Amino acid sequence: MVSRWIASRMAKIESSGIRKIFELARSIKDPINLSLGLPDFDVPEEIREAAKRAIDSRKNAYTVTQGIPALREKLLAIVQAKFPGQDRDLVVTSGTSGGLVLALMSVIDPGDEVIVFDPYFVMYPHLVSLAGGVPVFIDTYPDFSIDPGKVQKAITPKTKAILFNNPANPTGKAYDSETMKALAVLAKENNLLLVSDEVYSAFHYDGEMDSPANYNPDVLVVDGFSKSCAMTGWRVGFAHGPPHLIQEMIKLQQFTFVCSPSPFQEAALEAVNFDTQKIRESYSQKLNFMISELQEDYEINTPGGAFYIFPKAPGGQATRFVERALQEKLMVIPGITFSRQDTHFRLSYATSQETLEKGVGVLRKLARQTW
Repeated sequence: MVSRWIASRMAKIESSGIRKIFELARSIKDPINLSLGLPDFDVPEEIREAAKRAIDSRKNAYTVTQGIPALREKLLAIVQAKFPGQDRDLVVTSGTSGGLVLALMSVIDPGDEVIVFDPYFVMYPHLVSLAGGVPVFIDTYPDFSIDPGKVQKAITPKTKAILFNNPANPTGKAYDSETMKALAVLAKENNLLLVSDEVYSAFHYDGEMDSPANYNPDVLVVDGFSKSCAMTGWRVGFAHGPPHLIQEMIKLQQFTFVCSPSPFQEAALEAVNFDTQKIRESYSQKLNFMISELQEDYEINTPGGAFYIFPKAPGGQATRFVERALQEKLMVIPGITFSRQDTHFRLSYATSQETLEKGVGVLRKLARQTW
């Protein structure tokens, strides 16, 4: 009886490979954890204090769906300064993930195709499927670059949107301005929605990050404070784009998430002002350390952002490699979690230097074994 209650759409969704690794690692004492997609610093004190003040001031009830006016206006002023002359509206969402759900549910009809680049953030194909759409994958191996020619060939009369993140999870790839402009132009010429997930934009190590919204005013940008301010559990994000789409997302949020958590919206007023430079410099140093220590033994495309590296697994079979790593108490994520290929693995360097050094020791040992 219970099984017939479950919707058929759920059969298309598997448990996250990240959660599976956590389950396998539960019995490991003192694991070397390079698997987490979490910042390794706490929410900055001034932001925590702002949240406490909001709670103590009884700002704990529902807010207006689109976000408290002070935060929405502050964010919109930043957006308008960044994209002058564009008519953009903004909604405060329940995290970046909430923004993606609202966007896809607002635009995807059953059978619509959404272009996704492989490797991809683990959530993307599932969100497309839940919205009734069909993910169309474009392979970006071996260097994880986006080829606009492949994108053009993948576009059909059923294509509705292109979904990607920059810098990318899991590869750490930071796309250049030429790629951003090419995607923006392709979307405009083919009347497609381009969704740019920019939640890792604070961690871009080679100058200022470009956005496709600079080249196409109809690009939808999704962003938030989870990574830049370590507010992963506070669920405050935002999306900005063409007003008619934002209004539909606001309408949908009324009947789904209702609003982002009230006291944490108040705290986000402080988060907007947080300077990430020192943290960005720290992550850049950790990235350089990991590359210098691993490049002799692993095939690595040096990332330009986020806090991930996506090396090729020795022997070419990542799941087997990850299982062997767990035997050495090392936690990393098999690439098949983020891809249709099982050839690479993701590691995070958002952790202590001590943990990175222990991880490097195990990774070197594994690379020099016979596979």
